[in-house]
Amino acid sequence: MSPEGKEQLLKINELSIVFGGLRAVSGFSCELYRGELLGLIGPNGAGKTTVFNMVSGIYTPTEGEITFRDKWGKIQHIGKKSPSALNNMGIARTFQNIRLFGNLTVEDNVRVALHSRRAAGPLSVLFRLPRFRKDEADMIERTGELLSLFKIEGKKHELAKNLPYGEQRKLEIVRAIASGPSLLLLDEPAAGMNPQETEELMKLISFIRKEFRLTILLIEHDMHLVMGICERLIVLDYGRIIAKGLPEEIRQNPAVIKAYLGEDAVNA
Repeated sequence: MSPEGKEQLLKINELSIVFGGLRAVSGFSCELYRGELLGLIGPNGAGKTTVFNMVSGIYTPTEGEITFRDKWGKIQHIGKKSPSALNNMGIARTFQNIRLFGNLTVEDNVRVALHSRRAAGPLSVLFRLPRFRKDEADMIERTGELLSLFKIEGKKHELAKNLPYGEQRKLEIVRAIASGPSLLLLDEPAAGMNPQETEELMKLISFIRKEFRLTILLIEHDMHLVMGICERLIVLDYGRIIAKGLPEEIRQNPAVIKAYLGEDAVNA
C-alpha cells in the first residue's frame, strides 16, 4: 500500500531499452496507485511514448521489470507479454495518432473492443448457438450504453473517419474503455485539438476516471491540461527522469525549465 493507503497497481523498476546501440530510455522507475492520474511529460524525443510502448507490450524492455496487478488481483510480471494479453489483464491505451477503424461505423469500432470480453467459445460462434446470440445481444446493449454515456449515440451508424477530430479522439477513448481496463494509458490525447476541445477533453478525462474508477497514465504536451488534472508528474529528458513531484513543484523546477526552454530561461 502507498502512504495514503492506496493499492499499488503498476510498478516499473529500472526500465531501459536500446535500439541499435541507442539507449532510448534508461533506468525509468515509477509506481502508480489505484485511482491515480499520473502525468508523464518532457520535450519531443524524450522517450515518453517508448515507455508507453513497453508498458503496453509493443516493445520488450532490454533491462528492468514491470509488474501489474491484473483485474483478478494477481501481481504479474508483464515486460514480455503481448498487447492482447495485457489488454485482457486490464491495460488499455490510446495513441498519439488516432488508430480507429476508419471504414467501420462508430458502433462497430466499440464492438470490436468488446470482443475480448466474449464468453462464447469458437463452436458457439461457428454454429451460432444460444451462448453466441446472448453475447451479441449483450455487446449491442453495452455499446449503446457507452455511446449514450459519451453523448455520441446519434452517430453510431456513421463511419469513424467522418467524425470531427475531437469526436474521433473521444471514440478512441470509448473503445479503450470498452475493453474493461483498470489502467488506461493516454498518449497525447489533446494533440491537434483547439483550446475549446482541450477544455472538453479535461472534463472528459476527469469524468471517465470517476465513472469507471480508472487509474490513468497520461502523456501530454499541453501544460494547461497537465497542470489542471494530474496529481503527480514525471519529467523525462533524453530517456532519463529529471524530475518527479506535484504539478507546482515541477512548474518551478530548474531542470524542467532548462529542458523545455533552455539554459537562458533558468538564468533569467
